[in-house]
Amino acid sequence: MYVLEKAPAKINLSLDVLCKRPDGYHEIEMVMTTVDLADRVELTELDTDTIEMESESRFVPNDERNLAYRAAKLLKDTYQISKGVKIKIEKNIPVASGLAGGSSDAAATLRGLNRLWSLQIPKGELAELGSNIGSDVSFCVYNSTAIVQGKGEKITELPAPPPCWVVLAKPDMGVSTQNVYQHLNLADLVHPDTQGMIQAIESNNYKGLINRLGNVLESVTLPMHQEVQQIKKKMISSGADAVVMSGSGPTVFSLVQQESRADRIYNSLRGFCEEVYVVRILGYS
Repeated sequence: MYVLEKAPAKINLSLDVLCKRPDGYHEIEMVMTTVDLADRVELTELDTDTIEMESESRFVPNDERNLAYRAAKLLKDTYQISKGVKIKIEKNIPVASGLAGGSSDAAATLRGLNRLWSLQIPKGELAELGSNIGSDVSFCVYNSTAIVQGKGEKITELPAPPPCWVVLAKPDMGVSTQNVYQHLNLADLVHPDTQGMIQAIESNNYKGLINRLGNVLESVTLPMHQEVQQIKKKMISSGADAVVMSGSGPTVFSLVQQESRADRIYNSLRGFCEEVYVVRILGYS
């Protein structure tokens, strides 16, 4: 018995930080969606009560450090399941990129095991479970377009955004999310128009959407990492409708409606940036 689950990358159409919480986390408000760049998670039932991991990527741990492993263990412990599983991950999403690859793998594991073991756990309950693994896992369980609030655990689904092409570019570097939040100056933030973004999506208004892209974490990541700033400038000069960083970075993405313009942006970045992808926006499960 085995099941396959697609684990798509996420992008932040808007990312706002509202305040510092008493528990030390930041209160966030984001509009997130998915794109057609995805890992592939294969779950095979085992006769023994164990969790096995397999991935050909040298950047992916094959033990309890992997979020998919932690998701399987949490599900087994929470619902007292004595079955075993082998988790095989085919990585296509760049690691440590701000695209929630690990979180999406964990969410795919929760969804897949729910099917493999016929548990019939409601999606909302799976998402709540996922919030114990990482801040993006709850959203990734829904695998659609949503308003994300709190620490990332409050999910309100939205319709899919207007169809368009997405060019993703990740420089050869990593960014510490914790470090970005530590250096965030809450008093000086220019907050994105989250409500305007929601209205643009609900009315299928592409122009309204691109006019409201925003990410307050750029105020920290861009000055710290000039490569990210350079990618943004290159995308804009190559004809992107709008450009913004995803998550805490370092991946930057641009939106366009014509495939020819997406290809032009892609070609302008080749040689300058090794990991560049042209994909469609998804935004639905």
